[in-house]
Amino acid sequence: MSNPQPLNKPQQDAVNVLSGPLLVLAGAGTGKTRVVTYRIANLIRHRTKPEQILAVTFTKKAAKEMQQRVTKLIGSRAPKSPLVCTFHSLCVRILRRHIEALGFPRKFLILDRGDQESHARTALREIRVADNFLSPSDVQWMISRWKSHGVSPRQAELQSQSDKDQLAAVAYRRYTELLKQAGALDFDDLLLFTERLFQEHPAKLTAEARLWQHLLIDEYQDTNGVQYKIVRHLAQEHRNLCVVGDDDQSIYGWRGAQVQYILNFRNDWPDAKIVRLEENYRSTAEILTVANRLIAHNRQRHIKQLRAVRSGGAPPRIMQMADEAKEAGDVVRQIRAILQRPEVQPSDIAILFRTNEQPRPFETELRKASLPYVLVGGMSFFDRKEVKDLLAYFRMIDNPLDELAARRIINIPPRGIGKSTVTRVADAALQQQSSFWDVLKQTHLESTPAAKKGIQQFVSLIEKSRAELAQRPNLVQWATQFVAQLGYRAEIDRTYSEPEDREARWASVEQVVSALGQYAFEHGDKANVADFLDEISVGDQDFENEKEKQLARNAIILMTLHSAKGLEFPYVFMVGMEDGILPHHRSIESGSDSIDEERRLCYVGVTRAQEQLSLSMALTRMKWGKPRDSRPSRFLYELTDQTSNPNYVGMQPSESPQPQIPASDNTKTQKQHPKSKMARGTRGTAKKQ
Repeated sequence: MSNPQPLNKPQQDAVNVLSGPLLVLAGAGTGKTRVVTYRIANLIRHRTKPEQILAVTFTKKAAKEMQQRVTKLIGSRAPKSPLVCTFHSLCVRILRRHIEALGFPRKFLILDRGDQESHARTALREIRVADNFLSPSDVQWMISRWKSHGVSPRQAELQSQSDKDQLAAVAYRRYTELLKQAGALDFDDLLLFTERLFQEHPAKLTAEARLWQHLLIDEYQDTNGVQYKIVRHLAQEHRNLCVVGDDDQSIYGWRGAQVQYILNFRNDWPDAKIVRLEENYRSTAEILTVANRLIAHNRQRHIKQLRAVRSGGAPPRIMQMADEAKEAGDVVRQIRAILQRPEVQPSDIAILFRTNEQPRPFETELRKASLPYVLVGGMSFFDRKEVKDLLAYFRMIDNPLDELAARRIINIPPRGIGKSTVTRVADAALQQQSSFWDVLKQTHLESTPAAKKGIQQFVSLIEKSRAELAQRPNLVQWATQFVAQLGYRAEIDRTYSEPEDREARWASVEQVVSALGQYAFEHGDKANVADFLDEISVGDQDFENEKEKQLARNAIILMTLHSAKGLEFPYVFMVGMEDGILPHHRSIESGSDSIDEERRLCYVGVTRAQEQLSLSMALTRMKWGKPRDSRPSRFLYELTDQTSNPNYVGMQPSESPQPQIPASDNTKTQKQHPKSKMARGTRGTAKKQ
């Protein structure tokens, strides 16, 4: 085991707590991952068995990074290692062992987003709701929200107040029935069913809880109600629970996270020790000054103050432009000037925005300036057609009873099997109370000669591949041979005329095989297709793989504030600093709790900056083709300490007059808004009026 590098005193205090509940309040840039990994290593030094330590985080990327750091500290030759995983992958492990107690097959299916939407569409069709009134994607989102709060279909129906909510709740009930019939769980069910298992089967809970003697939870501020219950179940007996997080960075309330769990940790565990990490290694003192000033306006928070290890730095700048086009133009001109410095790379610069509608003018200006940029987001790698096709084949080979997979690929590549044939197979399975697969294997199935031949080819391909896989071959060689037998390259060439399109789609197929190869390398003799598919199925919902590829490019980064969490950049431009954008108009309408979350989101943006922070707003924005006056964000007043200004919005925006904005000397060339007298400051530090 390697010797640890020096830690600062609060970090060392957290590492040295070897038992009982512990809350580590880790501010932005204070080295929280380092504390978690060193604490794991210290537990092992004090004779805790590695395999009795469980560390849980929220993304596969974070779990993988933490696992690598732990391995480096304890040594790669250690016979066993702690389990570091996401909440969802932990729940898959638990359910694979015990889900039969809940009436589901051990080889239950895990639905991806496309499959979930397909079932939502079926549920809506069966209850006769038109897509133009309630879309499948809307229903899917509402079901996910209900599940993240532990709300059952019955409870959803009782709570619904509008007609749309009531119909969505009915669709939720039917959706749940469809999943049960298919022996399938969606992403949210992995958590719900684990919590249900623990509630209904105490012996199963005891068996799982006793596997671990120490439980560490990263990013605890992002925990939702179901995750919170799972953690309490697992830690209740041994009470060796360490949670690490920052309530000031809790920004995922819209997907079920509840900041109260980290705020109330001491209430749940009265004997908990609390350690505050406040030394920031990322940002300059000037940036942290405005960050601390801003977040202090949130009433419900653990008191802490970020302190810069690095002194000095340029004060943040506030820029006021006439409209969104001029805002984009001025920001890009400043970026061009920054890039004249030989030490600065395009990837050192980020433009952060609140909503997905904002980047368009910035993209236009960056294109005009011939500057490289990447808009982070877009389609996940695992949502691409070719990837879903190949993974459906793998799912079918692993488990022929996977009807969703069979329906997807039964005629890919074309085998003469039409929709009417698929419907007849499904109807026959229902009548015979048999599986879709068993009906496919029946030689007397009523269909056209071409369809019969196609079905025979499909069944033969699956059975042959299953037999080959049972021989435990080299997984990469097996997959490569299977793709060749499938003839998928010829199908791509037949379907797409553009050479670039063909190569891009074929590259996606190659990447699936590469992902399988990476999995096999990491798991050695234990590698199998079933576990590979589980890993893929519980992949991050926020497209971490694709995001990493985009961030690896040497290009200016355009991304939402939500996506920027966990990242850092030397130069940050936060744009659209206006009430209605940040804070978002929905949050303004919802009240103070929602405003607090928007303030935390603004704080996350501010603390991404290492060297220089610029905040900009437009005096007018086009809405439905007409310029409309904008109101400066209340957060601009807070971070510049101008809340005594009579135009500061505070919590009652509708009662306030047109606010005056703090401004820096770089706004001198801008046309002044007729209703806004700017308080000029120096180098971005505005004076009180």
